[in-house]
Amino acid sequence: MRHAKEGNRLSRNKSLRKATLRDMARAVLVQERICTTRAKAKEARKLIERLITLGKKDTLAARRRAFAILCDHGLVSQLFKQTAPRFKARNGGYTRIIPYMQRSGDNAALAFLELTEKSREIITGTKRAKAEKEAADTKTVSEAETKPAAETKPAAPGHSKADVKTKPKAAAKPTGVKKLFQRKTGGE
Repeated sequence: MRHAKEGNRLSRNKSLRKATLRDMARAVLVQERICTTRAKAKEARKLIERLITLGKKDTLAARRRAFAILCDHGLVSQLFKQTAPRFKARNGGYTRIIPYMQRSGDNAALAFLELTEKSREIITGTKRAKAEKEAADTKTVSEAETKPAAETKPAAPGHSKADVKTKPKAAAKPTGVKKLFQRKTGGE
């Protein structure tokens, strides 16, 4: 029996569970929103809330404790300088879990784990397409208004960029954690 043993084991041993939660905490602090299973989100929330509380203290000891968890100096300084000051007026509740959908394949319950105070607006799905279209429309109008027609001198044959044919580079497919963050979500 597991009396007085709190927390979900997530079907992992201690070292793998610790690594999973650390990586999820790092991802949330960088991306400000991730999609994961509901059980992992509930466990990672505990660690993220503890890290932000450490960030609000801003002492050397707190920085060292945060580094012991995150193992990244740049992320620790970002936590203490940018992320934690946004939560100065808040006493806990730094993250929220938003139920999303059931994953096809294993029917796992997915959820978004995000910070409640974001530094930027997170655009997903159809909102992204609208935002890109609006940005493209304003860009073409502003370019037409601001750029005057410049005179171009004809280049010697074989010396212009148009004459040189280059093979387009194939875009490298993201792998690992990068693939997780660039995954397209359906239904929005």
